[in-house]
Amino acid sequence: MFVLDASIAMAWCFEDEATSATRALLDRLSIEGGYVPGIWPIEVANVLTLAERRRRITPADSAEFIGMLEGLSILVDEGTTTRAFGRVLDLAREAGLTAYDAAYLELSMRLGVPLATKDGPLGDAARRLGVTVVGAD
Repeated sequence: MFVLDASIAMAWCFEDEATSATRALLDRLSIEGGYVPGIWPIEVANVLTLAERRRRITPADSAEFIGMLEGLSILVDEGTTTRAFGRVLDLAREAGLTAYDAAYLELSMRLGVPLATKDGPLGDAARRLGVTVVGAD
């Protein structure tokens, strides 16, 4: 299992963002399952909303993508919000991350599982803190 960053999930939605590594993570997720912080569904919904507004995708494309996500074993960790003003904020400060990115890092560290991300600064911070990062080509 691993913590799934929105950057990886959105690569599954947009073909021009997909890589062999992101496709492999989708296969891995379908077998192992994964974790996301409580903010993940909102982040995904926001990206879909903006993509629809920019006419990059249609509402039907969004619905199809959401259906695919809902068919995967993605466990939403509701405990992230209780750590927002504590460990998440501390990690954001220490690692120079947004609180959103620090939420993924905190969850990965707490569960002791790799972090799947295409986000450079988040991946760099995770590696500095000893977290295994997967998904970057």
